[in-house]
Amino acid sequence: MAHASAQLIGDRSHQCDAIATHTHDGIRAYVLCDGIGSSDEVQAWTRTAARRIARAAAWSGGADAGLRAEYDRYAAEPERKSPFADLPNACAAVAVAVPGEPLAVAWCGDVRAYTLTPSGIQRLTVDHNMRRVFNRSRNVVTSYLGATESDDERRQQYNHAAIESATAPADSYRLLLASDGAYEPLEDSCRDLTHYLNGNTKRAADTFVTAAVEHAGSYADNASVLVADLGPKLR
Repeated sequence: MAHASAQLIGDRSHQCDAIATHTHDGIRAYVLCDGIGSSDEVQAWTRTAARRIARAAAWSGGADAGLRAEYDRYAAEPERKSPFADLPNACAAVAVAVPGEPLAVAWCGDVRAYTLTPSGIQRLTVDHNMRRVFNRSRNVVTSYLGATESDDERRQQYNHAAIESATAPADSYRLLLASDGAYEPLEDSCRDLTHYLNGNTKRAADTFVTAAVEHAGSYADNASVLVADLGPKLR
């Protein structure tokens, strides 16, 4: 299963997106985390979090189980209980491919997962942000890794769980994980995302983030994608 990733820093001081993969007993997990903020601390924390989620998801064989294990582990850190805590956080999405089974995806925040099939592109995730909840700013997320709220508490606040999940049929498809800095500039410019997903995985990943930064206008966020071919080659 070929895969590739690409990242551009944009106009930020640090690259605080992180990508990780892990394989265990034929089960492969793909993770993209989007660190909230731009600093050495956020950068390092997000890279560690992405690796931990990938390992947990591959070993558990489930996207939801893997992300939830790390969400709960960070939520249990005593220092995060303080209302004055200022610790790193990140949006995250994980996809798990198990041979012969549907692709499983789980997320918290606004990192997105898409699949590309012969019939077109399908978005699997629904953003956790204020635009979804109250039709307000998309830049304020309503769930993220490093939060302490449970599913029930998030539902009471925002009418969605802290972590949500979805599946895609196990047929011919290409997986795309993308940070908001990668997909938003293209959507805002009314671009068809499939146009940037041609060729092999490396070419597609590079083309996608390059186009995102070019279309970002006066301010370019970190742009990161992971592209993976999980079935027979698309024609």
